[in-house]
Amino acid sequence: MTVVSCPTCGKKVEWTPENKFRPFCSERCKQIDLGAWAEEKYTIPGAPPGDADEDSVSKE
Repeated sequence: MTVVSCPTCGKKVEWTPENKFRPFCSERCKQIDLGAWAEEKYTIPGAPPGDADEDSVSKE
């Protein structure tokens, strides 16, 4: 059996099919995490939008 930490509160959680909130420990922690995504508290790093256009221009 695998045990992981809840990403929201850190409580130890069993990673089993019976745990419908995995990797979270509860519906509450799951909703807190969803709210953080909705408020754009999490970001995925990437290049600024203008940089992609410069790379696609062929230099002749």
